[in-house]
Amino acid sequence: MEFQLLFCCTVCFVVMVYGHNGRGDYADHRLVPAMYIFGDSLTDNGNNNYIPAIARSNYFPYGIDFGYPSGRFCNGLTVVDYGARMLGLPLIPPYLSLASKGTNIGLEGFNYASAAAGILDETGGNYAARVSMNAQLLMFEKTIKLQLPSKFKSQEDLSEYLSKSMYYIAMGSNDYINNYLMPTLYPSSKLLTPEGFADYLISTLSNQLVRLYNLGARKMVLVAIGPLGCIPSQLSMVSGEHGCIEHVNYLVRVFNSRLLQLSKTLTSNLPGATLVFQDVYKAVNDMVQNPNQFGLTVVNHACCGNGRYGGAVTCLPLEKPCPNRNKYVFWDAFHPTQFVNQVIANRSFRAEASVDCYPISVGQLARL
Repeated sequence: MEFQLLFCCTVCFVVMVYGHNGRGDYADHRLVPAMYIFGDSLTDNGNNNYIPAIARSNYFPYGIDFGYPSGRFCNGLTVVDYGARMLGLPLIPPYLSLASKGTNIGLEGFNYASAAAGILDETGGNYAARVSMNAQLLMFEKTIKLQLPSKFKSQEDLSEYLSKSMYYIAMGSNDYINNYLMPTLYPSSKLLTPEGFADYLISTLSNQLVRLYNLGARKMVLVAIGPLGCIPSQLSMVSGEHGCIEHVNYLVRVFNSRLLQLSKTLTSNLPGATLVFQDVYKAVNDMVQNPNQFGLTVVNHACCGNGRYGGAVTCLPLEKPCPNRNKYVFWDAFHPTQFVNQVIANRSFRAEASVDCYPISVGQLARL
């Protein structure tokens, strides 16, 4: 009996460790030395737990399929979690966590993402503390100038490591949800047309990406904004029963078209750099418009949420979520389910060509 108990505990431990850190399946074919992640709540895996932020997910039922509420705004894994596994890396630690202070600090990458953060410093101010894109770049600069040099024999070795690493930039959603689409709190929609605001965001992001390039980044993934007009939060604000909100999705498409062009421009203008455009809008929209093809049944209601579409008030502590989470597109008022994240990752990080990425897949970028 004692042996059986010990065996079961050992198996559970191995499954837990290898299932979550990704080494069990992928460590033997690591494609890049590290991945550095910049983003918002779609990729935050716990940074907001360490700052006085309102936007937090460190409570159940968040993480119900992960094993515990890690700070991910999901029932389980995020796109970058799956992406890390496919690149042969463990789950990337949040920069602000105590786990990031180990002896191999930063050698497999850091996640700097912060819920409510945006391209613009002022975005997300309604959620109190958050780490904007500019502040995330400062963290990365600290990493490579203060924390990493002692781990390499020479500056040349460090530069080579940085040039071969992957940089995943998923910013912009909050610049709309928690800025442009909040006219009572932010003046942006009164001062700028949709086209003008998108131009402003792209100009700001372009400068940030050049800064990232100057710090050593060469392989960058620029992630499109998803169809925000389809998320439960936005649907809960309008009357009537209908599909996605077209004028919100129009704003997103204006930005995404410019983001695609930015990826081309910077690839041409920055020697040695390759920027891949990941069209998350297309991937999520495909699932919303053609759910049966993915085995999905609920495309507009949050698995965990309250009010109209489950989007009026997002997932609350100890709230009971839907039991069939793999049938839902959206986990809460703003974020997709683990199932959707896995589909997005599988479509983008694959070794072969991807219909969601331009000009090559993330997996192909890793092999350059």
